[in-house]
Amino acid sequence: MEFDPVLLARLQFAFTIIFHIIFPSFTIGLSAYIATLGVLWLRSGEERFQLLMRFWVKIFAVSFAMGVVSGIVLSYQFGTNWSRFSVATGNVLGPLLGYEVLTAFFLEATFLGVLLFGFNKVPRWLYVLSATVVAVGTMISAFWILAANSWMQTPAGHEFKDGVAYPLDWLHIVFNPSFPYRFAHMLNAAYLTTAFVVIAVGARFLIGERHIAEGRTMLRMGIGLTAILAPLQLVIGDQHGLNTLKHQPIKVAAMEAHWEGSKPADFHIFAWPDEKAGTNRYELSIPKGASLILTHKMNGLFPGLLSVAAKDRPPVATVFFAFRIMLAVGLFMIGAALLGAFFWWRGSLFETRWYLRVIAQSWWIGFVAVIAGWVVTESGRQPWIVYGVMRTADATSPVPGATIAGTLALFIVAYGIVFSFGIYYMNRLIAKGPDLGPDAAKETSEPGGISPIASTKDAGHGIV
Repeated sequence: MEFDPVLLARLQFAFTIIFHIIFPSFTIGLSAYIATLGVLWLRSGEERFQLLMRFWVKIFAVSFAMGVVSGIVLSYQFGTNWSRFSVATGNVLGPLLGYEVLTAFFLEATFLGVLLFGFNKVPRWLYVLSATVVAVGTMISAFWILAANSWMQTPAGHEFKDGVAYPLDWLHIVFNPSFPYRFAHMLNAAYLTTAFVVIAVGARFLIGERHIAEGRTMLRMGIGLTAILAPLQLVIGDQHGLNTLKHQPIKVAAMEAHWEGSKPADFHIFAWPDEKAGTNRYELSIPKGASLILTHKMNGLFPGLLSVAAKDRPPVATVFFAFRIMLAVGLFMIGAALLGAFFWWRGSLFETRWYLRVIAQSWWIGFVAVIAGWVVTESGRQPWIVYGVMRTADATSPVPGATIAGTLALFIVAYGIVFSFGIYYMNRLIAKGPDLGPDAAKETSEPGGISPIASTKDAGHGIV
């Protein structure tokens, strides 16, 4: 049996990064939410904020640990499967990834220790400060990772000598043409992803008549945030798309399954790209819709897939459908957030049971959008690993395909076991809910304190 080592190396990296990206996209947003709860607790003194803060810290710790484990595997793959890529780009990407560890990971890990074990052992202000520093650390981490990946999308500030990249201008390397758009898009996506998890947990608590005050607080905070960020993501995404059209027009052509650049592009609600024939089957389209979105003109033109040779095109169907999944999830988020804000304004948010049931089961949609967006970004760049500079086929290690297939199988088994236990444990933490200690119980009898738990009958219902 013939094994394609390039395809298998890509599949192995894709498998591990799909698992990995779930956790940073969650912890980036969750750390910011925990820090916000801490500041509210510090300012108001209300115990409900402290209870929610400590509740989410436990879940953050598990997610952070799982993100670290999966991230380490990715680092090793640069040497095992992508050694030629590492040799060619190490002078640029090595320092960027090193800065991420030095300025972000160590910062997060140090203050996470205070956050996990410092409650009642350090002053309240220091405990809240540790949460804030962890949140800042996750943002810095995202900054460096997105800088490295954006350089692969729109390389700048370097020169190649004998097939090796050498840095010339670090500001141009870091702040390459696509970085600001991709950083804003990813950071906003992380906040939205976490917000929908928080909303879902709050809704489930209300449906199960448990932790009523905490559930209402989570709903208000989550919907208030998403009502702003979900429409904003549409604006950021539009600007990101225009930037991508400028620097990676064939990726955009694949996103829209646009073949003939001499004609205005329709927006295909659905189509089946036929890559061999260079056309689409079963089209359901809005005439000239893609041209209007991307050029802001009904008859605007942009390059089509047929403008380059077949070997220079990305896998069209993969990019096309992943983009539509991301777009559909984004529109759902906007609708759900604005509808929740409307019910909140009407004063019926907590009594609209059908809305609570729907939103309680929507915890996963942000993760789907993040994964779909990653597929669009990385698959749309193919056949380049560094766009326009280095092809993916030239970047792999001289490792037999059968060896890569064997390690991929081991990864699937190991990840399946480890992450199943991790997600199960997070599920149990969420099912348990905020821990009501003696001080919290006292608060329930005081004005403005925490409402008593109405029922524990829904204790088995988690988020995952």
